Amino acid sequence: MALHTILGAGGTMAHSLLAELSAQGQPVRLVSRRAAAVAGAQAVAADVTNLGQLRDALTGSTVVYLLVGLPYSTSEWQEKWPLIMRNTIEACKQVGARLVFFDNVYMYGLVRGAQTEETPFNPISKKGEVRAQIVGELLREMQAGSLPALVARSADFYGPHSTLQVSLINMLLFNNLAQGQPAQWFGNGEVPHSFGFTTDMSQALYRLVGDERAFGQTWHLPTAPHPPTITELVQLAAPQFQASPDLQIMSRAQVAAAAPQSPILAELLEMLYQYEEPYVFASSKFDRTYGVTPTPYAEGIRLAADDFKRQQSAV
Repeated sequence: MALHTILGAGGTMAHSLLAELSAQGQPVRLVSRRAAAVAGAQAVAADVTNLGQLRDALTGSTVVYLLVGLPYSTSEWQEKWPLIMRNTIEACKQVGARLVFFDNVYMYGLVRGAQTEETPFNPISKKGEVRAQIVGELLREMQAGSLPALVARSADFYGPHSTLQVSLINMLLFNNLAQGQPAQWFGNGEVPHSFGFTTDMSQALYRLVGDERAFGQTWHLPTAPHPPTITELVQLAAPQFQASPDLQIMSRAQVAAAAPQSPILAELLEMLYQYEEPYVFASSKFDRTYGVTPTPYAEGIRLAADDFKRQQSAV
């Protein structure tokens, strides 16, 4: 039976993918800097910036999912991401594993129209430049036929297993509405913004690795079409918390003014274009190939809110 190894065991998508793999009866190994016991999986400690440790952690793996999440810091991304990608590629080669890279859309830059797998890389941020560099290295390996791999690209995401620290919908919408406060957002609340549903994406990852034809390609993971505005999302979310659908928008000027006192806002400033302009992510290639209908936003918000409330109750 195939051994599925997840690099970056603590994040939203790692938890979602673990749930999917476990439901499918697949053996799973979780690799993180500090191994923590998790039901249904083998936990292994390794530093992904150390090639020897990483190779040992991947030994015996059939497929490796690169889901590492670094702190949201440009300098840390510039220092560590190229090394992590090089090490992961080399370690997968040495142990004979296939590689799945869970990617974002930063390398596209500002896109007028829908983002697709054919959208050219045109980063307008330092973080986007890092992402273009590392995925470019993997694409060259794929094109050379030196490593069986695929790129699985995601829009912003929400849904079960989302953490307060990572999910903007959880942090800025659900958390505020649950406390009877206005939801918050950045940039512009009246432009469409795509979000992928976590369960859809983890199911898609499992489907891709089971299809030989999927390797050597880039795939946009299933995401519902016709994305709502943030104002419309708040209107969907508010009834789940018996709250008023009020929304406060932080402008670019306000973010810039607060940035000196907030490292996360300082890091967000160069990415604000994603929240000021339409952000439309298309997954029609995956949807057509596999006959999938992504979770509609109304249903997704209801399920995500239920999961958020379960997490809050547990705390």
